[in-house]
Amino acid sequence: MDPKALRELTMDELRDKHRQFKEELFNLRFQNAIGQLSNTSRIKEVRRTIARVLSVLQEKESVTPRTGVRG
Repeated sequence: MDPKALRELTMDELRDKHRQFKEELFNLRFQNAIGQLSNTSRIKEVRRTIARVLSVLQEKESVTPRTGVRG
């Protein structure tokens, strides 16, 4: 996914996408370990997409004010 499309999603949707991509990465690694994965470059793509999702999440969290005061 491109960052522009990710920025249009809500926080909950981003968290859901993160979970989905983490599951896909787990499955790809498992398939690679047992020799069933034919397209190994997909692992790299998914890792980068996870990083993009986390970056957009961090951007959105820094913009939204937090409730509660620590101190």
